[in-house]
Amino acid sequence: MIDTSKPVSKTRQMSGRRVIKSSVKEITNENVVTVLQKALNDHALNRSEIDYLWKYYKGEQPIQNRTKEVRPEICNRIVENRANEIVSFKVGYLCGEPIQYIGRSTEESVTSGITALNELMFAEDKATQDQEIVEWQMICGTAFRLVLPDESDDEDESPFEMYTLDPRDTFVVYSNEIGNKPLMAVKYSKDEDEVTHYSVYTENYYWLIDGDIINREESKAHALDMIPIFEYPANNARLGSFEIVLPLLDAINNTESNRMDGVEQFIQAFWKFIGCHIEKEKFKEFLAEGAILVPPNDNGGNIDVDLVVKELNQGQTQTLKDDLYNAVLTICGMPNRNGGSSTSDTGAAVLLRDGWSLAEARAKDSEHMFKKAEKKMLKLVLRICRDLSDINLRLKDIELQFTRRNYENIQSKSQVLVAMLQQSKIHPLLAFQHSGLFVDPERAYTMSMEYYEEQQEKLAQQQMAAQNNPNNPKNPDSSDEDE
Repeated sequence: MIDTSKPVSKTRQMSGRRVIKSSVKEITNENVVTVLQKALNDHALNRSEIDYLWKYYKGEQPIQNRTKEVRPEICNRIVENRANEIVSFKVGYLCGEPIQYIGRSTEESVTSGITALNELMFAEDKATQDQEIVEWQMICGTAFRLVLPDESDDEDESPFEMYTLDPRDTFVVYSNEIGNKPLMAVKYSKDEDEVTHYSVYTENYYWLIDGDIINREESKAHALDMIPIFEYPANNARLGSFEIVLPLLDAINNTESNRMDGVEQFIQAFWKFIGCHIEKEKFKEFLAEGAILVPPNDNGGNIDVDLVVKELNQGQTQTLKDDLYNAVLTICGMPNRNGGSSTSDTGAAVLLRDGWSLAEARAKDSEHMFKKAEKKMLKLVLRICRDLSDINLRLKDIELQFTRRNYENIQSKSQVLVAMLQQSKIHPLLAFQHSGLFVDPERAYTMSMEYYEEQQEKLAQQQMAAQNNPNNPKNPDSSDEDE
């Protein structure tokens, strides 16, 4: 069947978000407005693309603007929202379980400090905020987090506050110098009078800019020695998870919409009349009766009344759609869900065949990018904790642990742990670390050793009590009843 619909709105071509840079050495009162205005030009492009990807993720996709010139009454606009599927899988697979901090040493002070830090993060509901961060990463390629100390009159369980910021209204300006050190971070919003208010942070100063005028009363120095807004890029190109397959996703929507058009056009096929003439009103009457009576042809020619039917080949259409979908899964690094097929593969072979190993590799790549940004954020959090609480940790004491797929192949991991513990030349802590059985191997090792020592102490006490029991035949002080 020939597709007579007009082309769907052209797929928007995007290649990741732009890194906003400046050549100034330092942000001051004299140049902050100028640097801000220049940065807003690049951010405007990023904002437009982020908003497009956000709406695409929610289901506002180009297929909804589809039109047809021939039989415009049959024009399906079906959104098969695979973009939402991709993002949901990536977020759930990467941080479906809370991300935890674990200690890099077994010192008592470090262990207690890590436990206290995890409790503070729980109080701030960091697990939910991490999911929001990863969701923005997978949608538009970047995300932002704001960390500030508690106000003097707003102290709670945690000495700091954390916020996930909308990347459409947030950006960071980096230096052109080696290392691309961040110069300033900006968060802005509009009031009811359509005046834009910019909150600009540098390492030691905060500006509030109303439009293009600095608010001197609200602008002030701060003592954080860091920019409190941190960018979490998903990758170096700041590409969203489905951004690179937008043309394929639009093609899937177009294929499915045309498919439904074909079904409706088959059901609502045209009537053809050969060798006869039927009046319009008579035709409607025939349709109402469910049959058509055609008068004989005076000229003696052939008479035929039939439906103009050409059915869409559903098998070929499904093959095309499957090919598009498999290409999307492969490019995005997602499992292909072929588990329903009957094969002799087991264990790791299934993971390789169905694409789970590729999904794991992509997740590990995302982990490294997340950890890089998280370490910068932790520097500020630890500084606030040292100043406002009794937690005295350094960045070198902390390791970020993703708990994804911790219970996969648990039997094999248990066997590895037992085998390593039975070797006298292997330190038990190494067995806990390299078996992969525990989320926090140092904590598990410490708890296990404490439990082992408690059991040994109980056993020693039982043995001592047995030896001191006068009824124990092995006790030298016990007397023989026969004597």
